[in-house]
Amino acid sequence: MSDTTNGWDVLDAAHEALRKVVGAVPADAWHLPTPCSSWDVTQVLQHAAGDQIGFAAALTGEPGPAFNPFEPSGRLEGDPVAFVEDALARSAKAWAGVDRDAAEVPTPVPPHKMSPWSGSTACALDAAVHAWDIAVATGQASPLTPELARPLLKVAQEIVEPLRAWGAYAAAVEPEPEPGDDDVAALLRYLGRNPSS
Repeated sequence: MSDTTNGWDVLDAAHEALRKVVGAVPADAWHLPTPCSSWDVTQVLQHAAGDQIGFAAALTGEPGPAFNPFEPSGRLEGDPVAFVEDALARSAKAWAGVDRDAAEVPTPVPPHKMSPWSGSTACALDAAVHAWDIAVATGQASPLTPELARPLLKVAQEIVEPLRAWGAYAAAVEPEPEPGDDDVAALLRYLGRNPSS
């Protein structure tokens, strides 16, 4: 576990999932297709890192990502692990400074103000689901557990519907969970992903 944890258990777990998955991507796998339509592994990594920086910027007022996370280039200069680590460290540092008793905190996603728990869990949702995308694309085990998926699904149900119209999330694969779905499968279906990928 990195020493850049922030004390938010769900966010810490999601950051660790993304960190581990990125660290295990084979050198020849960065341009493989992913469950994110039209994005390869590098583009998903760029998007995920950019969103972490975006959450940090919303909290601190510091500059956001130097690129558009929704139009990732698919080209990285330097080490991908260092690239994601920098983004995760910025996010963790920003969330570590949040007053947990605050009524709301700024976020880069609508409604742009959320409770501290919901905001940090929305940030975690982005890291965790893209960790899954990269894991699936590169033949790794799923980094999602039912314990992690449960709070992520709760916050997804708070924020995802308005974002679908902007293309940030695909339509749900099934309106309702299928029989036998665990919390991970329910989360993935809600986010427009096939749990059996």
